[in-house]
Amino acid sequence: MMLFSSPHLHGGDSIRAQMLTVIVALLPASAAAVWFFGWLALLLILLCMGGCIAFEALALRMMGRPQSVLGDGSAALTGLLFALTLPPFTPWWMALLGCAIAIVLSKQIYGGLGYNPFNPALVARIALLVSFPLQMTQWLSPLQAPLFDPFSLVQSVQLLFAGPASLGLGFDALASASPLGQIKTEWRLGVPVSEALAQLHYSTLDALVGREAGSIGETSALALMAGGVLLLARHVITWHIPLAYLATVALLAAIFNTIDPAHYAPPLFHLLAGGLLLCALFMATDPVTSPVTPRGKILFGIGCGLLTWVIRTYGGYPEGAMFAVVLMNALVPLFDRYLRPRVYGHGGAR
Repeated sequence: MMLFSSPHLHGGDSIRAQMLTVIVALLPASAAAVWFFGWLALLLILLCMGGCIAFEALALRMMGRPQSVLGDGSAALTGLLFALTLPPFTPWWMALLGCAIAIVLSKQIYGGLGYNPFNPALVARIALLVSFPLQMTQWLSPLQAPLFDPFSLVQSVQLLFAGPASLGLGFDALASASPLGQIKTEWRLGVPVSEALAQLHYSTLDALVGREAGSIGETSALALMAGGVLLLARHVITWHIPLAYLATVALLAAIFNTIDPAHYAPPLFHLLAGGLLLCALFMATDPVTSPVTPRGKILFGIGCGLLTWVIRTYGGYPEGAMFAVVLMNALVPLFDRYLRPRVYGHGGAR
């Protein structure tokens, strides 16, 4: 008789299955991106997914690891997540540079999937933002393109691979302010939040649907929430991190908006603005870079929410969600070490 060691049960979900589930959950946000930003969004998504897969294959070959690892779908998912964090005007070479940073410097250099301490897509996005702040903060108002047609494949290809100059335009001629950027800029000039949003013609309905400027995958709150519900229903993620994250941002926003509504945006604005929902549902919940215990997940989410609100309100960048998640990723080993459950039978009377 042969004896085998535990575990004897299988959870039923492979890594590939989980990755594919997350990709499916991102389809509503991806479809909304294409609907509002046209061919530019689709081209960026395909370029980033293909770029991440190519860099993963190259890294695996250089490290002498089997190419079968590509089949787990993690590189494609990283490319999709990274693409959804990008402005519509991101040049092709910058997108591919981000893919290299995400796969080679943020993932494979640590040993591949399961060993990276930081979310690769967010590390790449932060690296590009810090290195190319002008290009990475140029937003396009959805369905409003008086100077070029985003639903023209030819013009979109020109814009992606040759830049606005190929159409006789400059970034400033095409770009518009995001809601977070608008209130940050106007606040520094002493303009109340309500007046700043009125200048932008902001509405909660537009934020829910996706008719506002921002990165291609973050503007439609409804699409992101639909994907989050699927992940929760499929038990790919748990409620701990998203709820703690969003509740912390909402609570801080509510407190300070009550104290001084002229200077602090209300909770609903913060919840629907920028990349908060994308980070809370899809980035912060990454099982590789988030805590494993329920208590750790809740504290992780609270930390993400606190840092997001502080950076948005007082930091130099309008958006703080991506910085918050990466900074909290660094604390995950501490959460897992000190918040792990007590082993049954240990710590009792002797």
